[in-house]
Amino acid sequence: GGILTSVEDLAESNFLVEHADLYTSKTSGFWIGIYRNANGQLFWQDNSALDFVNWGEGQPSEHQLDYCVELSASSGYWSILPCSSQKGFICKKPKTHPLLFALYLFTDAKKDKAHGHMNMWMLLTLALIILLGMGFIVYFLFKIKTQSETEREARQRSTLLEYSHVLTGKDNENDSTNDKEKNEYSVV
Repeated sequence: GGILTSVEDLAESNFLVEHADLYTSKTSGFWIGIYRNANGQLFWQDNSALDFVNWGEGQPSEHQLDYCVELSASSGYWSILPCSSQKGFICKKPKTHPLLFALYLFTDAKKDKAHGHMNMWMLLTLALIILLGMGFIVYFLFKIKTQSETEREARQRSTLLEYSHVLTGKDNENDSTNDKEKNEYSVV
């Protein structure tokens, strides 16, 4: 899932305005992921730094603590509006790599150390199980491949042996019959 977007620089802001402009017939603006805490400080919902701002004239207002932030589809400027206003929204997924995100979840520094260590061991055990599973798969695939090659070689040898009997005109049953006939004639 995603969260309301953060805007890190002017290039990203211009990108959002360019794409938001396509939807101006449906809405005049879009919610973005700035929020104000109880102390009045502004933060991004994804916890990235609020280094870039693009406020409209007279924005933000200090007395609107529980309001939300809109990105204007036409100008790209930000303004604070009541959260109950009907607006579109722009979301994005976190930039963190899934494995790093999982590692972060299992080793969150805010949690007590014993719980974090237990989760870290669970993560390492899971990784080990996955690696062992992959190893078994590779082993069995190799075994199946070499077994099928051995069976194929045996079939080829059998086929060659049959062809050699056909070409030479000899057959195991005929050979034993011929030996019996020779023995009968030699007795006479």
